[in-house]
Amino acid sequence: MLIPNYQIRSARREELPQLAAIEQSAAALFADTPYAFLVEAAPLPFEVVLERFQAGQVWVAIADQAAVVGYAVTQPVDQTLYLQEIDVDPAHGRRGIGSALISAVSLWANHQGYPALSLSTFRTIPWNAPFYARLGFQPLDEAELSAGFQHIREQEAQAGLPIGDRVIMQCRQLPILLENRKDT
Repeated sequence: MLIPNYQIRSARREELPQLAAIEQSAAALFADTPYAFLVEAAPLPFEVVLERFQAGQVWVAIADQAAVVGYAVTQPVDQTLYLQEIDVDPAHGRRGIGSALISAVSLWANHQGYPALSLSTFRTIPWNAPFYARLGFQPLDEAELSAGFQHIREQEAQAGLPIGDRVIMQCRQLPILLENRKDT
């Protein structure tokens, strides 16, 4: 998938070590929020990224200079494709890269037969739940959470995330195509 000056594609093995630095630079955006502790949080372990890569579930955003500037990692959770991690280097933010990554993941999910794309995010941070809602994601009520999503909640709690501030969201309108959207 192409957006001006960027390309979205499946990751290459040699690009995987770069993803942690992107995640850490993106975490800096939380510095002036109630979640400033995330600035110091450890990135997704390389072993997890490698496992998801081997399953064909890591995408990257490449700038003209062939530099990796964003990425998405997914995993199956209860018959949906779960967006486990998505980050864009803030130096390349607000250019549609995150939306383009979600579109590429959505298209892949649709081709693989997943009925929905899901994620867990903060309810009120503008680039979290409000952003995903503009793309068509809807919050799930706690009563709707399957065993897999309840397990994700438990993992988030163990990692110190305030569960009351988090929401599981799902989009059933796959693929999410964003080329003509003005709000992304």
